[in-house]
Amino acid sequence: MRKRKLNAKRFFTVLSLFAISVILIITVIINNKKPDSAKNDPSPTVTPTVTPSVSATPVPGPTESPSVTPSPVPEETSKPDEKLVIRTDYENFLPNESGDIPIVMFHRFIEAYEENTEKDYTTTFAEFEALLQTLYDAGYRLISMKDFIDCNIRVPAGTMPMVFTFDDGTPGQFNLIEEGGSLKVNPKSAVGIMMAFNEKHPDFGLKGIFYVNMDIGDNTFEGAGTLRERFEILQSLGFELGSHTWGHVNYTKPENNSAGRIQESLGKNQEKADEVLPGLRFYSLALPYGSLPDKNLYPYLESGSYNGIEYKNETVMAVGADPSVPSISKKYNSLYVKRIRAQGRVPVNGDLTWWLPRMTSNRMFISDGDPTTIVVPEGKQDTIAVEKLNGKKLITY
Repeated sequence: MRKRKLNAKRFFTVLSLFAISVILIITVIINNKKPDSAKNDPSPTVTPTVTPSVSATPVPGPTESPSVTPSPVPEETSKPDEKLVIRTDYENFLPNESGDIPIVMFHRFIEAYEENTEKDYTTTFAEFEALLQTLYDAGYRLISMKDFIDCNIRVPAGTMPMVFTFDDGTPGQFNLIEEGGSLKVNPKSAVGIMMAFNEKHPDFGLKGIFYVNMDIGDNTFEGAGTLRERFEILQSLGFELGSHTWGHVNYTKPENNSAGRIQESLGKNQEKADEVLPGLRFYSLALPYGSLPDKNLYPYLESGSYNGIEYKNETVMAVGADPSVPSISKKYNSLYVKRIRAQGRVPVNGDLTWWLPRMTSNRMFISDGDPTTIVVPEGKQDTIAVEKLNGKKLITY
C-alpha cells in the first residue's frame, strides 16, 4: 500500500516536471517569435530605409524615356552661351539696345612723342594702356566688327559694346619678334598691350579689325616672320583683317573718281590678300582719309570685281567724329559707318577723349546680356528696323 502511494507521488512529480518543461518550451518559442514579428510590424522603421531605394528606382526612368529627353535638348541649344551675364530685371539697370556703339579708329603707336611727331593720329603705348583701363572701368567691352554688323552683342548685362579698328598695318599696332627660335607678339605693340590687359581682365575682350594696304607688302606689320605668318598669328588671337585699298586711295581726287579705279583699288587688294593667305576674304573696307567718290559710284565701294577677282564689303568705314548707331537701327547706313578717332598727340574736339564724358547711358547701347534679344525702353522700338532682327526677339519695358 505504501509502495503504491509512493509511485503515485512520483507520477505526479514527473507530470509536474513535464508540464513545467512544456510551459518553458512554449515560452521560449513565443519569445523567439517576437523579434521576427517586431521586425515586420513597425512600418516606420522599415519604410524610411526602403522608400529611398524604391522612389529612386523610377526617377531615372522618366529622364531616360523618349518622351522626356527631347524636351531639354532644344532648350539647351537655343540658350545663349552659359558664360554670358544675362539680366531681365530691366527697370533696375535700364538696358537700351537701340543706343549708339562707339567704333574707335587707331593709326600709329610709338614709345614716346617727339617734337616733330604727327599730332592727330599717333598714340603712345603708355597712353593706350591707360585708355584700356579707362574704357574698362567705364563699362565698355570689345566686340568684333562681324558681331557689330550682325548685332550679335555678347557683352555682360549693363555693359556697353565697343569696336576697335586699326588703319594702315603699322608695326606699332602689331608686329612679331623672334624669341628662342619661335615667333611671338611684341609686347611693345598695341596687340601685345591688349593681350597683357586681357590676362588681367578677360571680360574686356581681345578683339579688333586691322585694315591693311596690300601694296606695301612685307612692310605691313613690319617685323619678324613672313606676312602670311603675321596674318595667321593675328587671326589666331581672334582679330580680323579688312581692306584699306591698294595704294591708300583718295577717292575724292578726279583720277580715282571712277568705277574702274574703285574696282581696281579694291579688287587688287583682295587679290593680293588671297595670294598671301589663301582663303582670306576682306568683308569690311575702311576709306582712306574718309574719302568718298561721287554718290552714283557708292555701289562699287560695296561690291565689284577686278581681273576676275570679286570683292564684297558689308561695311564701309568713315573717318568720322561720332559713335555709330547699331546695325538694326533705321538710321544705319552700311556704306558710311561712323568712327571716332583716338586722341593723338594734341587733343581735338570730336576725338575719343572729347567723346567719353558725352557718351552718357541714355545715349549709348546698354546690353541686357542676351544676344538673342533686343531690349529697348518703351518708345524706342520705333527706331528699330524689325526686318534686320534676323530672329532676335524685340522686348520693350
